[in-house]
Amino acid sequence: MLRPRVIPCLLIQDSGLVKTVRFKDPKYVGDPINAVKIFNEKEADELIVVDIDATVNGKEPNYKQIANLAAECRMPLCYGGGISTPEQARKIIALGVEKVAISSAALANPQLVTRIADEIGRQSVVVVLDHKRRLLGKQQDVWTHNGKRNTKRSVLDVAVEMEKFGAGEIVINSIDNDGRMKGYDLELAVELRKAVSIPVTILGGGGSLEHIGEVISACGVVGVAAGSFFVFKGPYRAVLISYPSAAQKDALVIGALKSD
Repeated sequence: MLRPRVIPCLLIQDSGLVKTVRFKDPKYVGDPINAVKIFNEKEADELIVVDIDATVNGKEPNYKQIANLAAECRMPLCYGGGISTPEQARKIIALGVEKVAISSAALANPQLVTRIADEIGRQSVVVVLDHKRRLLGKQQDVWTHNGKRNTKRSVLDVAVEMEKFGAGEIVINSIDNDGRMKGYDLELAVELRKAVSIPVTILGGGGSLEHIGEVISACGVVGVAAGSFFVFKGPYRAVLISYPSAAQKDALVIGALKSD
C-alpha cells in the first residue's frame, strides 16, 4: 500500500551541510554523514541530498562524497547537483543511490530527461522545480541556478512537460518559503497533484508536524520534504537533527488521511 513519505532534504555546499533562507545566506550546520547516521537511527522514509553549487559552478557531481553518503545511508537516497548527462546519472546509481534529481539541465534540454530515464529507469528520475510567485499575479515561475535565473514558465506547465518527457517524480521547492518554517504552499501543492499522474513531493516552508499533515490532508499520498524543520530547533535555530518517531508519523499520516 502506498503511503505518504516524510523526507528530510539536506543541502551541501563545499562538502558541508548548510541551510538557506529563500535560497540565500547558507548557514553551515554540520557534517552530512553525521546527519545521515542520525536519520538512519530515526528510520526516515527517504532522504534527498542536493549539492547547491555544483551546477552553478559547472562542476561534475562529487562522486567520492556520493559514494560515502550511499554507503552510510540505510534509506532510499535521492541525489541532485551537477548532473547533466545519462552517463553521470548511471554512475551515481551504480554507487548505490536510488534516484537522481535534475533541474537546470532538464529545463535547458527536456530530452535529457528521456535519455536519463532510458538509461536508469523512469522511477529513478526526479525533476526538481524551484519556483517563486510573480510580484503581480498568481503565476509561479520556475527559477534555476539557485534561484538566480527566471525561466518565466509556469511551474505547473513545466511539471506536465517533464512528465511527458519521462520524469518519474516531480519535486516542487518554494523559493519564497524556503527556510521560513511558516507552512507550505497548499494551493500549489493541490494543483500539482491534479496536474500530473506521477509521484510528487512538496518542499519549502515546513516548520511543524502540523504543516506536514496539512499537505497530506490536502493532497493524499505524496512526499512532504523539509530542511530547516529537521535540522533546527527553537526560535534561535539551534542545530539539532530530528525526525518524528514511528508512532508520531503513523498518527500524523492516519489523522491527515482521515481528514482528507
